Amino acid sequence: MGVAYLIGAGPGDPGLLTLRAARVLRRADIVFYDALVNPRILALAPARAERIDVGKRHGKRAISQEQTNRLLIEAA
Repeated sequence: MGVAYLIGAGPGDPGLLTLRAARVLRRADIVFYDALVNPRILALAPARAERIDVGKRHGKRAISQEQTNRLLIEAA
């Protein structure tokens, strides 16, 4: 059984991310994110970490929240 963390990116400035959030990202195996996350925050994850875009944007095809929830549970 794995562990999942939900991290808020705050106002988007990587310098304002909590220390715990940065530590968790640096150890991540998989990162689920949306378009609001600053690419510099995503860059904190290891290069080996799988990155999965689960963002929803008006007019663009996206996976449902139910699918996102399922992916999170399966990953954990």
